[in-house]
Amino acid sequence: MSSVAYLSLGSNIGDREDQLRRAISRVAEHGRVLSVSSFYETEPVEVSHQPWFVNCAVALETSEPAEQLMRGLLGIERQMGRQRVRKKGPRTVDIDILMYGDLVVNTPELTVPHPAMARRRFVLEPLAEIAAEARHPVLKKTVRELLEELPPGQTVRRIRAKEE
Repeated sequence: MSSVAYLSLGSNIGDREDQLRRAISRVAEHGRVLSVSSFYETEPVEVSHQPWFVNCAVALETSEPAEQLMRGLLGIERQMGRQRVRKKGPRTVDIDILMYGDLVVNTPELTVPHPAMARRRFVLEPLAEIAAEARHPVLKKTVRELLEELPPGQTVRRIRAKEE
């Protein structure tokens, strides 16, 4: 049985947009890509002294269990040169599972829904573009509602429109 997983992708090293396109093509090895948001240039959060990111959201229909999908996504990051030198630091690519159907997982290896997604404009704005009515399984609010509740701040600007 398959589920829809919503993913957040980001890059702030090298050709950021090309890194995302390459990552999306690799993500497709784990299911069927249903939708990809526009690309957004976003201000770094928490560790601000680093290059700005390019972020997007992806809807992936997959039959892989969430833990297996996460292992696959971490493998993509490694194969694309991601080195975890500094927490929240610069990276070639970062791929997070935001939500996986209505699943709630809280293990040392994986937390779904992503614990910080409701506070991050760089996550919610692209996600709202492709899944505005998707409901957070813990907070019981739609992605649109979560985005509307965010306080001002966190610069996020569309740089490449969604490819239809």
